This record gives sequence, structure tokens and C-alpha cells, in this order.
Amino acid sequence: MLTELSIHDFAIIDKVAITFNEGLTVLTGETGAGKSIIIDAIQLLAGGRGSVEYVRHGAKRCEIEGLFTINNSTHRIYDVAKQFGVEIQDGQVVLERSITSSGKSICRVNRKLVTLAILREFGRTLIDIHSQHETQVLMNPDNHLDFLDMYEPQQIMKAKKEYQILYERLSTLKRRYKQLNDNEQEMAHRLDLLEFQKNEIEQAKLTPNEDEVLEEERNSLVNFERIYTSLTDAYQALYGESKGLEWLNKAQVSMEENSKYDSFIEEKAQELANHYYALEDLTYELRNQVDSLHFNPNRLNEIESRLNEINRLKKKYGVTVNEVLEYLAKVEEEIEEITNKDSHLASLAEQIQEMEKDAILEAQQLHDIRKQASEKLTKAIQKEFKDLYLEKATFSISFHLDNHDHNLKLHKNGFDHVQFLISTNPGEPLKVLNKVASGGELSRIMLALKKIFAKHQGVTSVIFDEVDTGVSGRVAQAIAEKIDQISKDSQVLCITHLPQVAAMADTHKFIQKLEKEKRTVTKVSELTKDDQIEELSRMITGTKLTETAKEHAKELLDLASTFKSTGS
Repeated sequence: MLTELSIHDFAIIDKVAITFNEGLTVLTGETGAGKSIIIDAIQLLAGGRGSVEYVRHGAKRCEIEGLFTINNSTHRIYDVAKQFGVEIQDGQVVLERSITSSGKSICRVNRKLVTLAILREFGRTLIDIHSQHETQVLMNPDNHLDFLDMYEPQQIMKAKKEYQILYERLSTLKRRYKQLNDNEQEMAHRLDLLEFQKNEIEQAKLTPNEDEVLEEERNSLVNFERIYTSLTDAYQALYGESKGLEWLNKAQVSMEENSKYDSFIEEKAQELANHYYALEDLTYELRNQVDSLHFNPNRLNEIESRLNEINRLKKKYGVTVNEVLEYLAKVEEEIEEITNKDSHLASLAEQIQEMEKDAILEAQQLHDIRKQASEKLTKAIQKEFKDLYLEKATFSISFHLDNHDHNLKLHKNGFDHVQFLISTNPGEPLKVLNKVASGGELSRIMLALKKIFAKHQGVTSVIFDEVDTGVSGRVAQAIAEKIDQISKDSQVLCITHLPQVAAMADTHKFIQKLEKEKRTVTKVSELTKDDQIEELSRMITGTKLTETAKEHAKELLDLASTFKSTGS
């Protein structure tokens, strides 16, 4: 969830820090106080489009910082972080966004500089903002199949994964067939190139690990003097008159002569003898190694020349000699394929045909599971509609299959294309969600869908910006109850002008506009129970507070408390 939000020099906000809690947080205040500006700041934090207009007049930049706490160790934010090389510690993600007065946008995730596109990937995983004017993910038919798959994740995802394995193999075969079936001129050019590369690598007569062996030998020759001096000095320090071995031998003889008088001397005399013989063997090895050393400047020139040739090939075909040899094997394989193109095309066509049959069977199984899930989802949404006084609305999930020459056209998610359809009045045809015109109905439809999908989407914070505009009475109460239900699965932040929604708040933040040093500033304060009654009274009657309004506000809070504890 969004735990803390810090905003500096953003629009009319000079400096504000807000702490958020779990559940439903409601933000209220007079029009123009800065409620929507706070949501605009969160939207920028999630990768929204920025503008220099957001920078407070006279400031060099505006800065927004949000701390998100992730309690679920399997949350998909970890996959996003891994993809972009961002480290998450203690389940905390910090998003930062600043816009300079010159229009430059700077983005960070956990202090690491990222592009706006990467910030947007993190933002869409953590935050879902719904306003009257914003096109939502749920409204886009291209996303409806993904939402259906989220509704029955255990069954659908298993079948989907099995299908996608086959689909990737099939796609690879089709790409190979297309490459091999290109026109004759392209194939001839490709064959000429491959033959040239094959001859160039073969003429070098490379051997496995040759570059590593030569590098080691060159290193020895380049540093011959140091190696020779080191070995010689070590040998001379050990062997000879008054050298290491002679003194060690004296110590050994002394210990052996007196070992019969003391058990400790006897034990250590044996250890000393072992060390002496080991050092003596080492000395002989040092001498033999020194005797074997020979500096050959001609050999060094040969190695340098050979390495230059190898490095030239490595720039073209691989980082190491072994990779160059692996590339040669692939070239030989492709040459053989092109030379015997017809037989390979026939073989690939047969493989594609068999793989396509298997993929269609898996896609059909995936389709059947989706159909069952769509029936359950339709019933669940119809129930939500009833709760929101949309009893006459009809919801349906349309399946469309692409056919090409009477064959099913496969895509990465099977052969299904899905659209969520709705009719809000009896007798009217079903339409795609984004074709529904009524603002009040659209708000309720979105709430119904979000109630079902909030926990499946995995976002940590759902934000509603005045989605309850244009409704009142029992519909307003139904919307309030639905928003509260959504807050059970995800943190919800809600800007509202409805007292019914405000009464449901677990935390009530009041936004007000003040004048400070002849500048307008925004202040955010958390309301106590008495303050909340007063604010609800103002929302009911306007600026003038009456005892009747206060009684009504108390009643709203009591009803909300009862609903939150009993669910009815």
C-alpha cells in the first residue's frame, strides 16, 4: 500500500507530507482546495505525463516521493524489479519523480535512476487510478481477456502455460520455415555469406581453448625475467651453505639427538623431519623449473601474431575461441539446410502441422475453461449490479474466434478474443463497456468490476477521484458500501463530495486552502470523530451548519459503522 506521500512545490502545494493507512482513506474539502492536485501528484508518481505547469510559480522544480509497503512476497512488483535491475529490501518501494522549471523529468525507483517508461511499469503495478475523465484499463477491450484469466487463475493459468509452451515452439518453427522459404536471390546471398564465414574460420585452424592457452604462454614470456628471478631467489634462499635448508637440518639433528629424553621433543622432531623433507622436495622442483626456463623472443612474436588473428575472428564471431567454433557449427548446419532446402522445408512443414494440431487442442482446452469461468464471472457481476441498483442492466462476455481459411488463428493467449458487453436498459442491445455513455451508470459499472477484480489485479492502492459525481440517495449509499468492500482487498484512496462515502472512511483527511505570506498553500489534516461530524454536516448542508445536519452526520457514521462491522 501507499504508506507515505511527500509533495514539494507542486501546483499550489508548497510542501506537504501525508501518511496513509490501510483500508479506506477519504479526502474531502472545498472545491479548489487541492484534492485533485494530490491525485495528480500520485498519477505523476505512477508515470503519468508531466508538464512544467505543475512546477509551483517561482520554484526551480517540483518533487514527489511515495513510499509503498509490499506485504506479499509473491507480488508481481518483484518480477518488475528483477526485470529492470531494481533491488527491493524489507518489502519497500520508493518512487520519486521531479520536474524542473525547464521541463526536464527525473525518475527514480529505490534511489536508482530510471526512464519514465520504467517508472510507469512500476506505477501500473502498484497504483490503479480511476477518475471521471481517465480511460481505464478495464474499459479497454484489449485487456478483457487478461481480466477473465485473472478471475480463475489456478485453472486458467495452468492451461495457459501449457499452451504457451507449444505456441512458442510453433512460432519458432514458423519463423524458421519463413527464413528458409525466402526468395532464391536472398538465399543465394545468404549462402555466399555463410560459405565465406565458414572458410574464414576453418582457415584459422582453431583448437578448443587455444586463446586461453596462448594468453597464458604469452604472459609467461612477457614476464620471463620476473618469473626467473623469483624462482632463482627462492631456490638460493633455501639451498646452499648457511641457507634455509641447512639451518632447518641443524634444528632437525638437534631435536633427533635429544628426542629420547622428552616425549614432546620426540613428537616435534618427527614433525620437523617431515617439514624438512617436504622443503627439500620443493627445492628440487624450484631448481628443475629454473633449469627448464628458456626465453624465446621468436616464440613471443609467433604468439602475438596468432592472438591478433584470433582476436580478429572473435570480433566477428564470438567472445572466445570456443564460441567461434560453436558459431562455425551453426554455420555448417545452416549451409546444409539451405543446400538441401526442399527436404528441410518439407520436414518443417510436417512439424508445423503436427505442432499446430497439438497447440489447437491445448487452446481448445483453455477456451473451455474460460467459458466456464465466464459464466461464473457473469453471475458475480450481475450480483454486484443488483447491489448498485442496476437490476435492469445485463452483462455478458462475448467470445470471438479468428478464422483464416476455416482454420483457427492462434495467438499467444490461445484463439480467444474476449469483450465485456453491457446493456443498461431492457430492450437495448449489448455494447462494449467503452460505448456506455451515462456517467452515473459508468461509475457504478466500474465499481462493480473493481469490486471483483481489485484483489486479482494485485495493485496495492486503488484511487477514486470523484467517481461518485452525479449520483445521490440510495445509489450514493450503494456506491459508498461498494467502495468500502473494495478497500477490504486493496488500500483505497477516495476523493468524494458524497457524505455517504465520507462516512465509510477508516481515515478521513481534510484538504484546505490557506494563505501564507501572500501565497496560496494547501494543508492536509486528519480529522477526529468530532471534526468528521462537522465535515459531514458541511457536506450535507453546505457552509451553514445546523443541529439537524449534525444529527444526520452522526446517523450516517453510525450506519457506516454498522455496515462495516456486519456487512449489511
